[in-house]
Amino acid sequence: MESIILKHTLPKVFAQVADLRSEVWNQELAFEKGKTYLVEANSGTGKSSLCSYIFGYRKDYEGQILFDGDDIAKFSTRQWVRIRQTSLSLLWQELRLFPELTAIENVAIKNKLTSHQSSQQIDEWFDMLGIADRKHAKIGRMSFGQQQRVALIRALCQPFDFIFVDEPISHLDDTNSRIVGDILTHEAHRQGAGVIITSIGKHIELNYDKILKL
Repeated sequence: MESIILKHTLPKVFAQVADLRSEVWNQELAFEKGKTYLVEANSGTGKSSLCSYIFGYRKDYEGQILFDGDDIAKFSTRQWVRIRQTSLSLLWQELRLFPELTAIENVAIKNKLTSHQSSQQIDEWFDMLGIADRKHAKIGRMSFGQQQRVALIRALCQPFDFIFVDEPISHLDDTNSRIVGDILTHEAHRQGAGVIITSIGKHIELNYDKILKL
């Protein structure tokens, strides 16, 4: 996948808002592979909706979203399965980890499906992110900041043309935020992928190709 294009995309709930000001909603906008984007948002402006639309989880919007010119509203279940396995990775704001499983088990579920990362690489990321000693702890007993780091590792355990990360450092200190940025950009660069990061405040300090106000 080379591009994600929004053509006058707008959540239906915003359809009657007369003074909507956004650089994303109701615009013609292209996210290009290999580039890095920051989408800044205030609470209630549809940030989580944008994630759900692009990942095909919700369709309650007007306009179009195109992957390489193809309207995603017409994709079959089989097409979505392929896209989510090979082209698009998403780190949800609410993480969607399994609390009854350990940190490494949550990562292994994804990596066993894709066989994309080596055990050595996964161990290195756990170490870099300061959670090597929590690999065998159940997710439900870890802090939200620790869980965010586990969810990032899991999101990187697949091939992707774009990775969409929703508020990935909201509960991290500056040191771990910088490490997250380093790991994310290094892996995206290795795959030649695009990166789309959302934030309602604190964000990863990167050299963004474009910063958009949602």
